[in-house]
Amino acid sequence: MRISSFTLTLTALCISQSLHAEGYKLYEQSVSAMGNGYAGRGAQINDATLVYSNPAALTELNQAQLSSGATFINATTDYQIDTAKSAAGQSVLGRSAGKNSLNELVPFVFYSDKLTEKWHYGLGFYVPFGLSSDYADDWAGRYFADKTSIEIIALQAAAGYRLNEQWSVGGGISVNRVTGELSKFKDHNGLCETGSNINALYGADVYNDAYCNSHYQVAGDDVKLAYNLAVHARFDTGTKLGLIYHSKIDFVLHGNSEITNTPITGANVVGSPNFIVVAPNLPAINKATGKLAHNPLAVEKSAVALTTPADLTLSIDQRINNNWSLQGSVSWTGWSSFKSIDIISRDENPSMSLSTQQPVNLNKPGYIGYIPEYWRDTVSGAIGATWQLNPQRQLKTGLAYDENPISASHRTARVPTKDRVWLTLGWHEQLHKTMSIDIAVGYLWMSDLTSNEAEYNAQDVRINRANVQASFSNHAKLAGIQFNYLF
Repeated sequence: MRISSFTLTLTALCISQSLHAEGYKLYEQSVSAMGNGYAGRGAQINDATLVYSNPAALTELNQAQLSSGATFINATTDYQIDTAKSAAGQSVLGRSAGKNSLNELVPFVFYSDKLTEKWHYGLGFYVPFGLSSDYADDWAGRYFADKTSIEIIALQAAAGYRLNEQWSVGGGISVNRVTGELSKFKDHNGLCETGSNINALYGADVYNDAYCNSHYQVAGDDVKLAYNLAVHARFDTGTKLGLIYHSKIDFVLHGNSEITNTPITGANVVGSPNFIVVAPNLPAINKATGKLAHNPLAVEKSAVALTTPADLTLSIDQRINNNWSLQGSVSWTGWSSFKSIDIISRDENPSMSLSTQQPVNLNKPGYIGYIPEYWRDTVSGAIGATWQLNPQRQLKTGLAYDENPISASHRTARVPTKDRVWLTLGWHEQLHKTMSIDIAVGYLWMSDLTSNEAEYNAQDVRINRANVQASFSNHAKLAGIQFNYLF
């Protein structure tokens, strides 16, 4: 029996649901910054969301304050399957076109205050990375992707210290918890596509349609610490600068791999009175049912390594006059640390890895799944403008460009993305001397794209004829609201 390798892309961990992000990194920790397309983020002095965007700038906040809100994301991906082949090279029947939709709410809450005139601190809860998608069970690419769900939530403590009237430094430590679930249907060397034609090989009506519902899933979680370092400066020319570095995080998600309805081959039941063995490499016949034998469920403890990248952002906020200011940001993200997905057995009594680790499959001891990723570092930028209509009201806008970390040769149905451009509009209103509100909306554009997937062993050598080629069209809309309260 040949079991095809499991495809995970977090990317991790991302399809239409990562449209509003670069890779699977989320920006939605501040609606006030979203209004400018996140241009000037960490340089602008807005509110307590600086806990995440630049802890050094907390020294510019004069009193205790709370900022809380959420961004609603509506993303769609229209797909068209051009080619879908099983491991044996047969055409895979199923839905050839459809749409994946996402409607998600991304929340955040931040609090900041000062200890002394020089020392300020803050606390925050936010979602720095995330991904969610779920194809229909009958889509023709089901042997490469079904469900993808990755979520990281973070609790952060941060502090800023004023060096002098112009310069401040800061940093933070966060506790990050990741949960992940990934699945796909399993292609047992074309047994489902062969269908009842297999009866001719056995000379009897032995076909078992359970093979068409063989489903693989891996789920796990982990908790890790991360840190960030920041600098903020303000000058008499009306210029503010911010520099912020977020560390990478090396997660290892521990949990279980589960697979249903796998064939029981003759080699595994030789001498058993309950089965008829036709050949070692062919499914045995279950005497009780008269059909080809299958194992309803196999479970194996496993682990999946996941690295979220480091990033460095430089921002500027330039006051033009009493009514206008301009913003800009440039960011580097170290996606090249994400080279592959390795699903490895951690079970003392392995089951599925006894097959998947074989030379004809993944060709590496203990391996249950593998996919080469080889993402590349990216540089992204944004520009924005803010108009102070009156002391109580601001209007904002921003234009952002996100470089895609995935090369065309490594695109997958889980993460069909290209470079993105998005436009945002924002509104800030001072409702009361202690309360204000921020509202922002955005729209993201991405050109149509194609993917061409195959399956590989741990040495990046193609192992079978499985293939899916598809076309994708992506769109996303965002709307956020944030409330700020001064104590």
